[in-house]
Amino acid sequence: MPTTIAERLIDFYLNLQPPSNLPKGVETLHPQKNEDVRSIIRTFFSKYYDDNNPRRMLIGINPGRFGAGITGINFTGPRQLRDDCGIDNPFGNSSELSAEFIYEVIQKYGGSDKFYSKFYVSAVSPLGYIKDGINLNYYDDKELQQSVVPYATACLKEQLSFGFDTDRCICIGGAKNFTFLSRLNSENGFFREIVPVPHPRFILQYKRKQKDQFVDQYLSALL
Repeated sequence: MPTTIAERLIDFYLNLQPPSNLPKGVETLHPQKNEDVRSIIRTFFSKYYDDNNPRRMLIGINPGRFGAGITGINFTGPRQLRDDCGIDNPFGNSSELSAEFIYEVIQKYGGSDKFYSKFYVSAVSPLGYIKDGINLNYYDDKELQQSVVPYATACLKEQLSFGFDTDRCICIGGAKNFTFLSRLNSENGFFREIVPVPHPRFILQYKRKQKDQFVDQYLSALL
């Protein structure tokens, strides 16, 4: 039986299954089937979560093709995995906007070691979705969102059983993701409070000139 958070998370991610009854034309982004990704998952969680200390959750939407869709680590592209986490990997040196912003926050917080000792970055849906070759957020398709409800509920329940803080969580995505997560929370009582912050992609695409202000907003939410 797993005895540390690292072992529980490794078991969770290596045994993920997609939700049932996906809409026609929607495919799952399931990098954990790749052995290189499975190795990175073992390395990452063993490095940062080899204890049973409580951590606060940050909960995003679902993995995309250029971050967790490659590495298996939420909001972490190959470049961040190597440069910020010190974990060599065979995935090249690509990055993604959201990962760049999140790791700027992490560096301002004090670096990866300090951040991951206090926080765990998850997602409403731990697997991503693709339609017609492009990323699909779970809430962008009504049928997909309905399929995700029981899946997201079960995945959150399982992760919370690992010992994460239930007093407060941070929702990455201040509109649709926050609405959906709040609904799940009202039905299941996962957290006492959910604090929304704008999604990094939105910030860097539309509010880049105010980026430093948003970094400060994230840092305030982490307090």
